[in-house]
Amino acid sequence: MSVTVKNEQEITAMREGGKRLAEIMGKIGENVGPGINTLELDKLAEELVFRQDGIPAFKGYGKKIGNFFPATICASLNDAVVHGIPSEKIILQEGDILKIDIGMKFEGLFTDMARTFPVGRISAEAKRLISITEQSFREGIKNMKAEMFLSDYSKTVQKYAESEGFSIVRSLVGHGIGKKMHEDPQIPNYFSKNYWDYKLRAGMTLALEPMVNAGHFEVKMDNDGWMFMTKDGSLSAHYENTVLITEKGTEILTDPK
Repeated sequence: MSVTVKNEQEITAMREGGKRLAEIMGKIGENVGPGINTLELDKLAEELVFRQDGIPAFKGYGKKIGNFFPATICASLNDAVVHGIPSEKIILQEGDILKIDIGMKFEGLFTDMARTFPVGRISAEAKRLISITEQSFREGIKNMKAEMFLSDYSKTVQKYAESEGFSIVRSLVGHGIGKKMHEDPQIPNYFSKNYWDYKLRAGMTLALEPMVNAGHFEVKMDNDGWMFMTKDGSLSAHYENTVLITEKGTEILTDPK
């Protein structure tokens, strides 16, 4: 496993790229509503990325294996967990929840983030699922800093989500990020001895992304070879940020808060 530590110049570029990506996500979110189709949101996202001097990170991903992703964003509706392909046929309806995942290359370095948006008025369960998913991320990073272990993050996220009656997706994980879209290490949102544990170092940049289901944690892949869906048809939420590890804690590079 080869984990990269970023230098100050690289961190500065990722900090600026993350700020711009967060602005893009905010503008996409403003356009989520009943009657909008997900291809419209994708076209908007691509326009915004180029306007920010970025390059869409997802579009064309997978060309080497012959099954490339065709869009700038992943748009995953309701029981879709991640990697939904935008389509003019997917029209948002009142009560839906939509996961938007977007990555951008800026000055040669990648950042990645995801949010779950309500479409109009949504159920109390859906609101709570979205809130708990975000909070599981925030609980997970509370004690993250150099010299701590990745497994501490994984254990905390899992414990929090499950204590609230939800389940953590186990087939999909977070990842290192920076010079490449996906770098070592893989970062599960649950504890497993099957994953290599790693002591954190200042300068590591990680894409941390809890995926939380209202029902069982099992997922299945759609026929398109990209989208993952909950196996039991339950709702799923996704929350992701690119995070910098420091000596004292973390810096969220894609969160304007």
